[in-house]
Amino acid sequence: MKRSEINALIKKSEAFIASFQFALPPFCNWSPEDWKTKGHECDEIRDNMLGWDITDYGLGKFEKYGMILITIRNGNQNNPKYTKPYAEKLLISEEEQVCTMHFHWNKQEDIINRGGGILCMQLYNSTADEELDKINDVHFVSDGVEKSIPAGTILELAPGESITLMPGIYHSFQAKKGCGKCLIGEVSKCNDDNADNRFLEKMGRFSTIEEDVPIYRYLCNEYPAAK
Repeated sequence: MKRSEINALIKKSEAFIASFQFALPPFCNWSPEDWKTKGHECDEIRDNMLGWDITDYGLGKFEKYGMILITIRNGNQNNPKYTKPYAEKLLISEEEQVCTMHFHWNKQEDIINRGGGILCMQLYNSTADEELDKINDVHFVSDGVEKSIPAGTILELAPGESITLMPGIYHSFQAKKGCGKCLIGEVSKCNDDNADNRFLEKMGRFSTIEEDVPIYRYLCNEYPAAK
């Protein structure tokens, strides 16, 4: 992805999020110039990868396969300095923009449609060899109600609705065509994007970036080290 594209997406996302009167944490608004003054007091932001995350999964087709994410808070299971056992994210999905099929080995999460359009989510169990289980029903909880659906069913979540996903459940999602893009919340156990994503098809988690313009906001894996 080009840096100019990432900058434009962040600016567009800031406006979309503000339209819901959702205020982002201060670090989401820091410029590269601001970061020059940030020392070790900001290590939690660096170490736990808080902030902006724009990805095309290394596929180079962001409009079809991509996601805008913001990690608002997060613990770190690999660093005892950080004791939070939970994480919170905000995501934006455009119409028919696919968050590709994956599961997490460790993370349990709630995916919440915070507003906008209809969120379409396809679900499968995983097999012992980590492939799609196309036979067995998927069991889950949605807003306190136990439910079961056939493997591969596309579940639709209206604004305000959510689903709890246990480790090992394959899921992909996108905003439904014709209904507008979705503002999505995620509340979960600690998030580790370096080691806890099992994509059905082999792909990267972060994008390769072509630096064609100056950086507007650092992404969560780009912060400069404290001086």
